[in-house]
Amino acid sequence: MSAGAAGIVPDDKDWTWVLLRPCPECGLDTRTVDPRAVGALLRDNAAAWRELLSDRSDESLRARPDPATWSALEYACHVRDVFRLYDERLRLMLTRDGPHYPNWDQDATAVEARYAEQNPAHVCAELLESAAALADSFDEVDGDAWERTGYRSDGAAFTVATFARYLVHDPIHHLHDVRGDRPPAVPAG
Repeated sequence: MSAGAAGIVPDDKDWTWVLLRPCPECGLDTRTVDPRAVGALLRDNAAAWRELLSDRSDESLRARPDPATWSALEYACHVRDVFRLYDERLRLMLTRDGPHYPNWDQDATAVEARYAEQNPAHVCAELLESAAALADSFDEVDGDAWERTGYRSDGAAFTVATFARYLVHDPIHHLHDVRGDRPPAVPAG
């Protein structure tokens, strides 16, 4: 999304710091996350999104808390798309040596895909489906595969293990953005 489009300021932070210290906003410390538990964490997170999307009216899901903050529905669309994208990237890491990922502009995607206008029930179903697919993909990782590498377009390097820990922060953080709560304790490695 271009600066100021629909009132949202584009997020251009390098969030890789969440691999080094706890997130002061949502409280998650990814250093304590066992990558082998990420599949279960994704399923739990998706269940929380299902509850959130089912318990609120379409009107409240579409309401932004302020002009510069996504609505619950827009966050849910983003989380769904993160799950889809990360499943593709994980498969690349597991099948190719040192793949480089193209840049993904999440803000442009929100505008182009018209997140604010999507059907909450469809988004919920798609979020659950994409979370399950990604969780299954992580559940299949074993042994030395956790050390395979991939590279973001800005050069940030990940192993499958750090990629898992980095990824799990996103849906947990966005659930916090919408609900304002702290994440549950996560299984330590």
